[in-house]
Amino acid sequence: MPTSNRAVRFNLGALLLTSLICLPACAKDLVHGPKMTMAELIKTSTSADWRMPDAENTLYMELEKGRVVIEMSPYFAPNHVANVKALIREAYFDGLSINRSQDNYVVQWSDATELRSIVKAKKTLPEEFSVRYDAAMAFTRLPDHDGFAAQVGHANGFPAARDPKTGRAWLAHCYGMVGAGRDNASDSGGGAELYAVIGHAPRHLDRNVTLFGRVIHGMELLSALPRGKAAMGFYDKPEQTVTIKSVRIAQDLPPAERSKLEILRTDTPLFKAITEAQRNLSGEWYKKAANYIDLCNVPVPVRVKTE
Repeated sequence: MPTSNRAVRFNLGALLLTSLICLPACAKDLVHGPKMTMAELIKTSTSADWRMPDAENTLYMELEKGRVVIEMSPYFAPNHVANVKALIREAYFDGLSINRSQDNYVVQWSDATELRSIVKAKKTLPEEFSVRYDAAMAFTRLPDHDGFAAQVGHANGFPAARDPKTGRAWLAHCYGMVGAGRDNASDSGGGAELYAVIGHAPRHLDRNVTLFGRVIHGMELLSALPRGKAAMGFYDKPEQTVTIKSVRIAQDLPPAERSKLEILRTDTPLFKAITEAQRNLSGEWYKKAANYIDLCNVPVPVRVKTE
């Protein structure tokens, strides 16, 4: 489970839009028309189906082998997002390391020495496991049952869940999601120790750890790391750790140095059609359509923007 460097001493728990005014009939044609694959549907997309990540809420983690791009969600965790940005702007993560890689679970990066000072940011924060939502929250709901929540779907590109009875919503621990590790106390984390999910979705962590972002590019740089041999996947030798050269906010870099990425919008008829195509994969190879999809199996495509 995502946790702090003291984890050895405790355990957290081992669609086609023809224009901007596409009418409901457009969505119906995409979902119920001739069967198309996800790739075929994406080819029908227009610029209106894609969005660029907000530069102020996008992180670049520079490793020796490349850049990991993380989009953050201030809607779901405003205080953690603000604090992570404060940590970055005081260069807290520069020179730290990825020091945990647990098979089928998470990778984690932090100050392994526990000696680095936090100057302006906060060391800890109250948890942000869920938020109160209203009708203004864009939420594309999946039609399928979910074992962990009353309703699941996507909110602005992030896998999310909600409970109409309590009026609460939260991010889900799907592959690539990024959160803030903590000790046993709910308010013992703040963003100085971060993790990314690299295995089968540990949904049991939902509403137990603060999630605030998702890796949208460079995920292979994390998921392919050698697994740690010590307890909970921690590296037991300093030479096994992966040095973080720097972490920057996209907004703080010149435009020429920013990654040119686009994310498929999740509030469009096209996204609904892609989801339906994945719920019922067809073609010569498939013999049985599932008519079901798990939240964490719904793809949210990201592409490099071409000029």
